[in-house]
Amino acid sequence: MPRGRYSLHDPHDHTPLAEEHFQCAPGPSGWRYVSRLTDPAGEHRGSVDLALDDLGRPLRLELHAGDWQVRGAALDGVTWVRTDPTGLHATEGNVRAHAFTGTSPAFLVATARLLRLIPSSAATRVRLVAFTDPVLAPRTVDQSWALVNSEAHATDNGPLTVDEYQVTALDTGEQHAVHIAGDVVLAAPGIELEDLQSPPSRFD
Repeated sequence: MPRGRYSLHDPHDHTPLAEEHFQCAPGPSGWRYVSRLTDPAGEHRGSVDLALDDLGRPLRLELHAGDWQVRGAALDGVTWVRTDPTGLHATEGNVRAHAFTGTSPAFLVATARLLRLIPSSAATRVRLVAFTDPVLAPRTVDQSWALVNSEAHATDNGPLTVDEYQVTALDTGEQHAVHIAGDVVLAAPGIELEDLQSPPSRFD
C-alpha cells in the first residue's frame, strides 16, 4: 500500500499551494486513494477520497476544500452533488463525461487507468469534469492522452515500469508530460513526489 507525500505548486510561477499526504491501494473492486491536504502554513485545507472500479470508472468521489464538499460517481456519464459552506444549499450536476479530474495526483492515475493506453496506440480523447480550487467549481474539459514511452527501471524491489504520457488540453493546445509508475505520479506540472514510504502498486 503506497503512502507518501506530494507537494503541489502553481505550474506557472511555482508558488507553493499545498502538501498532499496520501495512501492508495488496489482492492477487490478496483483502486482507492485517500489523502489530506495542508496549506504551506500546515493548516488543514481539504481531503480526497476516490474509489475506482476494475475498469477505472469512478465508483465514488468525495472532495473537501475548506467548507465546500463534492460527492460524485459514474452515473449517466458522471453525476455529482456540490454543497456550499453553509450546508443549506446543494446543487446537482450531470455531464456526459468519462470521469472526474482536479488538482490531486489521484486523478492522473485514475485517467491513465481508465484509458489503459499502449505505446503504439494513437492519442485518445477523453472528456472530464474538473473541480477547481478553492470552491470546487465544476468545469468540463476535453483532453487528449497518448502513452509516448514505457520503460522498466531496476530497483531493490524488482523492475519498476515508468509510463510517460503526453497530455494535451484540446481547448488551448497546451501540452505537458506526466510520468506515472503503477499508482504513483512521479512527475507532472504542479506536482512533485516528495516522499514515498513503499513501492507503487502494480496493476494487472
